[in-house]
Amino acid sequence: MASDGKSPVWWASGSDPEMLEASERARETFRYFWREMTWEARRIIKGCDLAAVKAPFADTDDPAPDDPVEHMWVADVGFDGRTVTGVLLNEPNWLKTLHAESEVELPLERISDWMYAQRGRVYGAYTVNLLRGRMPAPERMQHDDAWGLDFGDPGDIELVPPVSAPRKQGFFSKMFSPQAPPAPGDPESEHPMCLNMVAAYRDQLQQDASPVHVLDELGWTQVHVHALGGNAPIVKLLLEFGADGEARTPDGRTARDLATSLGWANVIAALDGA
Repeated sequence: MASDGKSPVWWASGSDPEMLEASERARETFRYFWREMTWEARRIIKGCDLAAVKAPFADTDDPAPDDPVEHMWVADVGFDGRTVTGVLLNEPNWLKTLHAESEVELPLERISDWMYAQRGRVYGAYTVNLLRGRMPAPERMQHDDAWGLDFGDPGDIELVPPVSAPRKQGFFSKMFSPQAPPAPGDPESEHPMCLNMVAAYRDQLQQDASPVHVLDELGWTQVHVHALGGNAPIVKLLLEFGADGEARTPDGRTARDLATSLGWANVIAALDGA
C-alpha cells in the first residue's frame, strides 16, 4: 500500500490473470448488486452502509501505455441496462481531470468490481478480496480497519446477506429454544423484499391499477424497472393487472431486453408466460 495524503493505494498489475478473472466474475454477478440497489431505492430507512462499483479511469479516452490509470470506486450508482453512472468516492493520486465527487459514466463492461455493505458486512468485492488474500494478516487487518467494514473470509465471497430463520412462536419456545443461526444467502432466490411486497402490492392494485401504466422520470414503467432489477414475482403481478409487457423505453428497449441484459432467466420466463 502507498499513500501520500490522498486515497490509499493497493498495487496490482493490469495484466495479473487472477485480477482479470476477479473482475470478470464481478461483471458476471453485477445483477445481484443492481437487484439490491433496486430495493435500496425503495427503503425509507436505508439498509446499505456503502454501495459502490469500481472501474479504471484515465485522463484521456485512449491512454498511452505509460499514462496513469487508476481503479477507483463510484458511489450513488445508477444503471439503465447499459450505462453505469455515479460519483467518484476516491481522490485520484495521479489523474488531473477527475476528483472525488466527480460525476462519471461508463459502460457496464468497464466495471472491475462491485460491493455493498449491510450492518458492516461486505458482499461482493472480488478484487478487494483477491488482494486481501495476498496480504499478511496484519496488513489485512490494517486494510479492513481503513474501510471500517467486515470483508469476511477472502476465499469465500458472499453475494447476498444471510437469511434469518423464522423465530419460533410461543412464550416457552422463545425462552428456551435458541434462535437458529442465519442460513447463507442464495443469490438465485428471489429478494426477500420482493417476496414480502407481493401481497401488499396486490391489495393496492386491486384498489387502483393505474400505477402499472405510470412512467417514471426515465420514461420507464414499473415492469421495466423490475425486469432490470430481477424481480420476477413483481413482474408477474404487474402483468396480471394489465401492464404492457411489450412497452418500450424511450430508447426502444422492452422489459425482456432489460432482463436479458443482466441474465435474469426468472424474469424472462415471467414475461414469456412460463
